[in-house]
Amino acid sequence: MNLLVNGDAERGPGGDAEPVPSVDGWTVRQGAPALIAYAHGNGYPTAGDPGPARRGSRFFSGGNSPRTALTQDVPLPATGATGRAAVDAGRVRYAVSAWLGGYATQEDGARFSVEFRDGRGTPVALSVLGPVTAAERGGRTALVERTAEAAVPPGARSARVLLVFTRTGSGTSNDGYADALSLTLRAAAPLHTEGVRP
Repeated sequence: MNLLVNGDAERGPGGDAEPVPSVDGWTVRQGAPALIAYAHGNGYPTAGDPGPARRGSRFFSGGNSPRTALTQDVPLPATGATGRAAVDAGRVRYAVSAWLGGYATQEDGARFSVEFRDGRGTPVALSVLGPVTAAERGGRTALVERTAEAAVPPGARSARVLLVFTRTGSGTSNDGYADALSLTLRAAAPLHTEGVRP
């Protein structure tokens, strides 16, 4: 199950390239994002451009700010197969994924990161995806999937998710794009070393 709220930009106001003051499930820390419909056109990504195969109707963009940043604080499960006892025993793995991109040959981009924190809020691990360069997009308007997976660090109790869009060139539009953001946990099989021959 995806632990993120509104990781697909489907909820709340938006639909065109106009910035919105708030985004359901996220805290806007800097700038003002836009939640743009794939049907909007005008040079923005469309349903026919490279991107998620099972995409919704909208995606995130950086709006018209040089730097736009959104955060989301995610509490990790307290009990169960991916709860605190399993985390502290090293038996929980996480997977983070995002479709990140930009416009044509421009280098505006999006970066998605997940910072795990202990019960006092101290960072204990960090995973960063992106940005995707124009060369990695083949010089075209596109979103490209980026993923990472690792063990949840013992002591982790929450995750601070950060989505940052950066404009690198001139103009007013911040053409960093993101969609289909997810953070999932799974129970890892315990390691059995007894009776293993070298």
